[in-house]
Amino acid sequence: MKSELVKVLHPLAGRPMIVHIVDAVERAGATKTVCVVGYQSDRVRQVLADRENVELAIQEEPLGTGHALECAGPSLVGFDGDVLVCCGDTPLLTGELLQALVDDHRRTNAPATMLGATLENVSGYGRVVTDGDQGVVAIVEEVDADAETLGIRQINAGVYCFHWPTVQPLLARLGTTNTQGEQYLTDIMELLSAAGTPGRLYEAQDGQEIQGINDRVQLAIADGVLRDRVRQRLMRSGVTLLAPETSLIDADARIGHDTVIHAGVIIEGQSVIGSKSVVGPFSHLVDAIIGDGVELGGWNYIVRTNIPDESVIGPYVQQGTE
Repeated sequence: MKSELVKVLHPLAGRPMIVHIVDAVERAGATKTVCVVGYQSDRVRQVLADRENVELAIQEEPLGTGHALECAGPSLVGFDGDVLVCCGDTPLLTGELLQALVDDHRRTNAPATMLGATLENVSGYGRVVTDGDQGVVAIVEEVDADAETLGIRQINAGVYCFHWPTVQPLLARLGTTNTQGEQYLTDIMELLSAAGTPGRLYEAQDGQEIQGINDRVQLAIADGVLRDRVRQRLMRSGVTLLAPETSLIDADARIGHDTVIHAGVIIEGQSVIGSKSVVGPFSHLVDAIIGDGVELGGWNYIVRTNIPDESVIGPYVQQGTE
């Protein structure tokens, strides 16, 4: 990311990246979430401090994804259920997709189920080698793949559902004989195949949901996707967005039914807008509370201010301070 800020704290639609992923796993039914962190762990802890069911596990050295899951082990002592594993830089995952993965895992009684997809552009992804019947033989990282394997279009999304009592003992068997000298979590699938109990591949139908973030370009693309989801959710709930593609609305903003949002509006933070209100063009709201039946004339700048019900505010009015 070429940044002093750890990747998972970069903002997307007004929320740190990691919060989008924690929200998705909670919507999928997770009762406990363990975030494995290293660099800037104190800052991550602060962001997640209000999450009662989230705890942090520290990975002192970045020794690979398999080692990261091993670091979560102390938080899972005595647990005999299924563990859902996600990467911290895949903020477009939805709770619905993760729930479908878990449901498939349990329906088939598989020791492990991994999320994959078939993509046109597979650059940068590990390739999934299957037995032709959704059984996973191996996952080969791109840097370790030969020419034939590089031709595979089924890729690894980095999301797994593991039967923990089956998979946890295998973590100690992960080696480092690969280009990066790390313990790959992907090798779990190969160990299961070698034992005659292969894990399964569950394919995502929408490749967009599994996209990871590795630079500012991908960050901007993901921000656009998330903001479009926000706009669609609001419109389906009864909010009118005029020229919706021109409005930037944070994920935590709330807007009541029959409210009209004109073009070029920016709504940030924990802003709340009541029902039957009108927000005029090119207004900018930051943590603002706007009541029911309010009319903002446009080009307004409202910061951390409570606007009572039925108020009428002309254009070019600024209220509140940074």
